Amino acid sequence: MSILRLEHVYKSFGKLDVIKDLSFSVSEHAVFGFIGPNGAGKTTTMKMILGFLKPDAGEIYVCNEKVIYGNTKTNRYIGYLPDVPEFYGYMRPWEYLQLCGEISGLSSAKIKDKTDELLHIVGLDGVNRKIRGFSRGMKQRLGIAQALLNDPILLICDEPTSALDPIGRKEVLDVLSVVRDKTTVVFSTHILSDVERICDSIGVLYQGKVVMQGKLSELKNTYRQESVLIEVEDKSQVSLLEKEIGKLNAVSQIDVFENSLKVTLNQMDLINNAVLELVIKHNINLKKYEVLEPTLENLFMELVQ
Repeated sequence: MSILRLEHVYKSFGKLDVIKDLSFSVSEHAVFGFIGPNGAGKTTTMKMILGFLKPDAGEIYVCNEKVIYGNTKTNRYIGYLPDVPEFYGYMRPWEYLQLCGEISGLSSAKIKDKTDELLHIVGLDGVNRKIRGFSRGMKQRLGIAQALLNDPILLICDEPTSALDPIGRKEVLDVLSVVRDKTTVVFSTHILSDVERICDSIGVLYQGKVVMQGKLSELKNTYRQESVLIEVEDKSQVSLLEKEIGKLNAVSQIDVFENSLKVTLNQMDLINNAVLELVIKHNINLKKYEVLEPTLENLFMELVQ
């Protein structure tokens, strides 16, 4: 079942076409990485999903209900963490969640239970100081707790780790990994390593369109290029190894570095024995021989270039 579906969506600001024929869907309980460079239109897309911006054309559905610009009823299914969440700095975290619960119409008992549960999930239980003294990472985690307060079917996080240090990023990603069992997550970012860590499916936004979408594991296999990294102890032997490996029919490309080579292959099973024979024949001391797995960064760069 698709929790979120966009069909041929367009959005322009004056003469600037930001979103051009955008279509994608997100399945139930997926952690969907919405990837794109800064300025690609990720935030614009999310604001259209929330009904904050009106598409010029196309349709958006949440839980099979059409999103209507303005006070859309589909937002009852959604929890939202903006890229820069704002808080009342004089409040403590439990007070802020209590206020959000009251605004949402939750009962006092439900607010108490959810506040205790969510502050524990985001690692802020027992924290009683005012929000103005929170780090950026603590504020992001409190923002996730706020977004989960109404038990949303869809959690939308807009660039939740973009301005965080490594510790803050890890904390936020850990929280999103935990809540994936409770909701479907759409997680926009330009930090590809974050996507590889927690997302099971992705959509790559480039020049207003999704240019690649699917399960991350399947996409890596589809776009796989067999390659190995060969690192030698003596960098003076790199040129010799390059020359000899270049004679093998299974080799399609060789990239040379200071004391290593990246060899792209047509047939992996034909190369291993041949390389080892060359190493033994020329008495080359190997430091590393590594079969390289395709990375999301490689796929992304291949698409945008």
